[in-house]
Amino acid sequence: MNYKHTQTGYLIIVVLFAVVSLFGFILSTTDFEPIVFAIMLLSVLILISFATLKVMIDEKYLRIKYGYGIFWKKFPLNEIVSARTVKNHWYYGWGIRLWLWPKMVIFNVSGLDAVEIKMKNGKIYRIGTDEPKQLESAILQAIKLKFAGF
Repeated sequence: MNYKHTQTGYLIIVVLFAVVSLFGFILSTTDFEPIVFAIMLLSVLILISFATLKVMIDEKYLRIKYGYGIFWKKFPLNEIVSARTVKNHWYYGWGIRLWLWPKMVIFNVSGLDAVEIKMKNGKIYRIGTDEPKQLESAILQAIKLKFAGF
């Protein structure tokens, strides 16, 4: 079972263009300061890294990767015990979020739809997606194949 889908965070891209425009204006109207430029560049690189979220399922792992791959995580399929479609609250936000009540980690770039996976160790993760039913189905199919010994 192979699954691959990339979700784009369009609002993050709009914010990125606004930030780049602001930084361009600041750089064109002030003297060049290497420290300020380095902070601006780092800010833009971090924003770019959260512009997309790629979800992949292969024979062994469910993998997620933000942008160009600085932030990523992989989940062994044989450690996943369940998957279900959920709606995140608006205040859960976007990016990588650690919530203490309920205790979980959220990976999201846009929207409120997600798939919640529970691991054998009791940890809960939510993966944001714009195709929640397809992702849920792909995860359930992949973990059934793992439990069947394939």
